[in-house]
Amino acid sequence: MKQKYFFLVLLPFSLLLGGCSKNEVQVVPVKDSQRVDITVDGKPLTSFLYTDTIPDLTKPVLYPVISSGGSVITRGFPLEPRPGERSDHPHHIGMWFTYGDVNHIDFWGNSSAMPPELHDKLGWIRNVKILKTQSGKGRGELEYSADWLNAQDVPVLKEHTVLVFEAGKDSRTIDRVTTLTAQEDTVVFYDTKEGMMGIRVNRALELPSDQPVTLTDAHGNKTKVKKLDNTGVTGNYLTSEGITGKDAWGKRARWVSLSGKINGEDVSITIFDHPGNPGYPAYWHARGYGLFAVNPLGQKVFSKGKEEMNLTLPPGKSVTFKYRVLIKSGPVTSEELNNIFKAYTGE
Repeated sequence: MKQKYFFLVLLPFSLLLGGCSKNEVQVVPVKDSQRVDITVDGKPLTSFLYTDTIPDLTKPVLYPVISSGGSVITRGFPLEPRPGERSDHPHHIGMWFTYGDVNHIDFWGNSSAMPPELHDKLGWIRNVKILKTQSGKGRGELEYSADWLNAQDVPVLKEHTVLVFEAGKDSRTIDRVTTLTAQEDTVVFYDTKEGMMGIRVNRALELPSDQPVTLTDAHGNKTKVKKLDNTGVTGNYLTSEGITGKDAWGKRARWVSLSGKINGEDVSITIFDHPGNPGYPAYWHARGYGLFAVNPLGQKVFSKGKEEMNLTLPPGKSVTFKYRVLIKSGPVTSEELNNIFKAYTGE
């Protein structure tokens, strides 16, 4: 039977009996388990996982991610498979940041599913050092560094990331600022659609589909299904340019929102691009099957060959990426999202 990994934080007994919400964000390292737990008033928001003991976890991730209403917005597979989930792309875990072609090394697609003969072309993001954790009223912070390693364990890039977690009455916000610095050699981020900051979402937030698929049960067993049961599948994309549904894929936008219902709760996930990022406004690798990703560096596929971007960093040079992820319980409008974008970017 497939091993399962449980990362949800146990709630204090006092909270199970009820208690007032103060939006206290706690950021707590659990060094023995190579993770950092982030909670709001003792209730789990997410965990930052950087363990090297799970085969599919080849990069740090936030997993699971939970709304203010208690809905898990991320897919469980491959760590904690749930009945009816798709069992594709085991490298899609929680929320992550990586890229598919760095000096022709694949940091995006690396997982236990990759055959041994491709090992030399795969990359790992490892050696995480927790630099700072800070808890507080309505806000918490996690700062870490990591190495982007090739198959010979040589650092290609050094990563420095700050994650800021904010809690409102009906919202959770995660801000990411990541700086990547080239090491001994020139680094080229070759143009590919496989990037860059992504979330693999709960089945309920996928877009309805009638295509054949492989599903997993609660024990990780896989079954091929000719036609999906779309009961409870309610996802829909909306971009800042007013594009909806599957048409959001491969379009440029300042922000993209994915909304739907999870167990009756209205939930939306909105990712905001930042004008300081390369390639702004980014193309979006937003798929109907549950992959929701912003890709500032991939342009060739999305533009049908009209554009191409191969970002180059000489040794010692850096590039910084900034994103905001808003997880909202309850309805949200384009006007609200535009106002949040303006507040976030200053535009």
